[in-house]
Amino acid sequence: MSPDLVISFGQRALEIALLLSAPVLIATFLVGLVISILQSATQIQEMTLSYIPKIVAAYVTILVLGAWMLNKLLDYTKELIINIPSWLR
Repeated sequence: MSPDLVISFGQRALEIALLLSAPVLIATFLVGLVISILQSATQIQEMTLSYIPKIVAAYVTILVLGAWMLNKLLDYTKELIINIPSWLR
């Protein structure tokens, strides 16, 4: 197994990880930003106030995009397993 092949494995794995985590991270970031703006506007400085909306946003995002995320992960896994014989040469 060549070093280039190992680097491409790692690069593809990082791309898939970023692709799968981005929707959840973006949703929680946006919810956190909105909550922070509301806290600033109302002068409520409670740190724990944003946790529940962020958790709900992450849960809803996974619920909505979970099938797509699973399909991406399964496609990547299938690609890896199918190509094993060609990499062992």
